[in-house]
Amino acid sequence: MTKVLYITAHPHDDTQSYSMAVGKAFIESYKEANPDHDIVNVDLYKENIPPIDVDVFSGWGKLQSGKGFEELSSEEKTKVERLSELCEQFISADKYIFVTPLWNFSFPPVMKAYIDSVAVAGKTFKYTEHGPIGLLTDKKALHIQARGGIYSEGPAAQMEMGHRYLDIMMQFFGVPSFEGLFVEGHAALPDKAQEIKENAIARAKDLAQTF
Repeated sequence: MTKVLYITAHPHDDTQSYSMAVGKAFIESYKEANPDHDIVNVDLYKENIPPIDVDVFSGWGKLQSGKGFEELSSEEKTKVERLSELCEQFISADKYIFVTPLWNFSFPPVMKAYIDSVAVAGKTFKYTEHGPIGLLTDKKALHIQARGGIYSEGPAAQMEMGHRYLDIMMQFFGVPSFEGLFVEGHAALPDKAQEIKENAIARAKDLAQTF
């Protein structure tokens, strides 16, 4: 069965967030087109995502030196085990849908913490004599992102770092297909905000039929 991770990084729901509204339209349309697919909602604002801190490095170091898991401290065990769970869940999926706003030219910090949790050598990529190679070569991904301004063209395009970062990481993981669906300009053009939202929702529903 095809497994899909619907990964959201927004503190608001679809009634307040443009990205979440478009994401909801996409995933509902996707469910209708693929009723037999297993869709797992991963709300990063509700998930336990340990930061890569001193306990994690210490725990990993002990395991790499040959020590058993039982020799880790309680803090090390809790954090290392949770990070492993997140990575295994990510690897087990066939498709990823990331939903984020554009905040300060990037995305909410919780998304970076999540990507850190799944960027694991030997799991999502491996090191070789020719450099790192991605291991997720049979996956596909989509990023739904709301941008209050216009970042698809002009000088502002170089300032957008959220989608570009995810694009780089998907390439790093070996994911061969990564698309972007953007809702932009609703803050810069408030009189057209509803039209912008409706058009994005329509595009999301169409894309869901073929994703």
